[in-house]
Amino acid sequence: MTEAATGKALTLTWPQPDIALITMEREREMNTLSLELLAELDEALTASVDGGARAAIITGQGRAFCAGAHLRYFTESDPRIGSGSFALRDRYLQPIATVFDRIEALPIPVIAAINGYALGGGCEMSLACDFRLMADHTKIGVPEVRIGALAGAGGVQKLHRLVGRGKAQEWILLGSHIPASEALAHGLVTSVHPAAQLLPAALELAGRFRLLGPRAVAQSKMAVRLCGDTDLTTARNIGLEALAMLIDAPEWREGMTAFMEKRPPRFPPLQAAPSGSKAQL
Repeated sequence: MTEAATGKALTLTWPQPDIALITMEREREMNTLSLELLAELDEALTASVDGGARAAIITGQGRAFCAGAHLRYFTESDPRIGSGSFALRDRYLQPIATVFDRIEALPIPVIAAINGYALGGGCEMSLACDFRLMADHTKIGVPEVRIGALAGAGGVQKLHRLVGRGKAQEWILLGSHIPASEALAHGLVTSVHPAAQLLPAALELAGRFRLLGPRAVAQSKMAVRLCGDTDLTTARNIGLEALAMLIDAPEWREGMTAFMEKRPPRFPPLQAAPSGSKAQL
């Protein structure tokens, strides 16, 4: 475990020694995706893995989980981005997609604890996570058509694959703000909780990964992610290759030995933190 770290846009804390909690704290801006938040989120993901986390939780502070893009970048000049559609694409929109891809590819499970509005890019961020737990009072969706835009960081494609074409098309084309109960009914979120119970539920879920082989979890996550983009034969081969990466490694031997000895396995962390290390945001 590394020490807690505080940045300008978020904090990384360790509510349990092997669980990382990333909290977006741009409350006044409803945790919109500023360049600072994107950079610090990327750093926090690295620090979570380097710190030996078995799982990471992403949540927000205030009324929003994340209300999407920082629209001032589209209406006001920022020298870091410049002006024009291609500058916005390359210097702002692409970095959003890159960080979201990083969440998907992380070797540990990532849980979105959706405490408030998860709209536009906020919904897309949650779709990049492996699990979505949602407070019962809030809403989620990709309503970009309401302002003449669309979800460009993977939200359209991921929503389609997660809930099917019909419901995804309805929500996307109507710019729906989807209540928690409807999101749960269609498999968009994993579970729904009263606001006060959301973070405890996320921590309970994260803690379950202590019982599992971290390298097996990482390989399984990779296989699930890749298998959705290919044909059945290739998908099967991906699974075989992932299994071959695990066979006869220390984690495999510990799991097999523990099973034969009828005891809980003692799996090492995926990556141990260097002595005296400290997260930097």
